[in-house]
Amino acid sequence: MSKFLFALFAVVVSGVAFAQDGGVTTLIPMNEYTKIPMYFLAVAFAAFAGTRAQSAAASVALEGMARNPAAADKLFVPMILGLALMESLVIFTLITIFLV
Repeated sequence: MSKFLFALFAVVVSGVAFAQDGGVTTLIPMNEYTKIPMYFLAVAFAAFAGTRAQSAAASVALEGMARNPAAADKLFVPMILGLALMESLVIFTLITIFLV
């Protein structure tokens, strides 16, 4: 955990090393040196959240199918649709990063 916090601190504070005189001073200056790590963090967060949501949805749907096998046909299509929509959010995040 301490390595993660150190890496996060290094990303946040790295803008100070490339600071210039004048201009707008913010907590995290967004220039070409800080945009790329923030993009990677956004993709990592989207992938993590998408994976957690997909695993929870699949777990609940499969548990419902196991408890009531007769409802498997009714649960399968909404489960696949939900998983596809969750995955599309991760893909949209990836595409957005390449467009920005």
